[in-house]
Amino acid sequence: MNTFGRLFKASLFGESHGSCVGVLIDGCPAGLALSADDFLKDLERRKGGKAGTTARREDDIPNLASGIFKGRTTGAPLLITFANQEADSQAYEAIKDTPRPGHADFVAHHKQGGFNDYRGGGPFSGRLTLGLTAAGVIAKKLMPAVKVEARLIEAGGSSDIGKAIQSSAQAQDSIGGLVECRASGLPVGLGEPFFDSAESLLSHAVFSIPGIKAIGFGAGFEAAQMRGSGYNDRILSLKGRTQTNNAGGINGGITNGNDLVFTVAVRPAASIALRQKTIDLKTGKTRALSVKGRHDVCLALRVPVILEAACAVVLADLMLAGQKIPRILR
Repeated sequence: MNTFGRLFKASLFGESHGSCVGVLIDGCPAGLALSADDFLKDLERRKGGKAGTTARREDDIPNLASGIFKGRTTGAPLLITFANQEADSQAYEAIKDTPRPGHADFVAHHKQGGFNDYRGGGPFSGRLTLGLTAAGVIAKKLMPAVKVEARLIEAGGSSDIGKAIQSSAQAQDSIGGLVECRASGLPVGLGEPFFDSAESLLSHAVFSIPGIKAIGFGAGFEAAQMRGSGYNDRILSLKGRTQTNNAGGINGGITNGNDLVFTVAVRPAASIALRQKTIDLKTGKTRALSVKGRHDVCLALRVPVILEAACAVVLADLMLAGQKIPRILR
């Protein structure tokens, strides 16, 4: 449930307003040089506190609790924790019986019989992507020849991202966005038919990121409007290089040596100050709801580094399975 991967396994734990969040990684080869400093760049990219994001600003200092000795991985499970120091649960006490439309509040209440941690969404919070981001840092280090990059290409239906965010913030509302991810330097042959195709595994990991509602590889949904003569990527070399990349670097669920390219759709944040209507879990009656506290105007602003991490975790697992990464690093 909370674990992803076959050889490179990442298990997320914690809650948004609990004592900590983090990740347990099993299957990381021994000998990888690793320190807290390796995580800082990507963790900084994921943080709030910037325009359009939550005002909650955690230090997010990684505590490498196990699996490290003399600055290198030992091959034992890696436990990485992050303390929650800036949580403010007061706003959630006021709305614990009035689930936010679009959020997991309602289903969490029913699935967990009313014992769910409603503070900040508990384990359904985007706060848990901190552990995923940390796993992504390690996965990227295991694949130095592979470059994984993601960027926000559109917010609120506009390429003028700053203007769209400002307009939404003034309206006390939220907006979604589109994020593109690209991985270059991949070998031909990653992925297994049928259920462990590269697209299947990437989609599984990507949809685990809170707020992701759609994914498209290469030409994506536009492929449905194309003809085969326009969609098919002409093969130019024995190494698999193609003239176009409508397939997004994957054929038959297997990487073909071209850049892996996919785009995801991120929904608008559910927590908005704008007045909405919901239901009272105790009475069943309609209630007005205006969410207070510190929330993102655009979740998609913080998604690129998280999307890179999810992609890297999948690729590292496939590379280990394909014996492209040695079990002991020198």
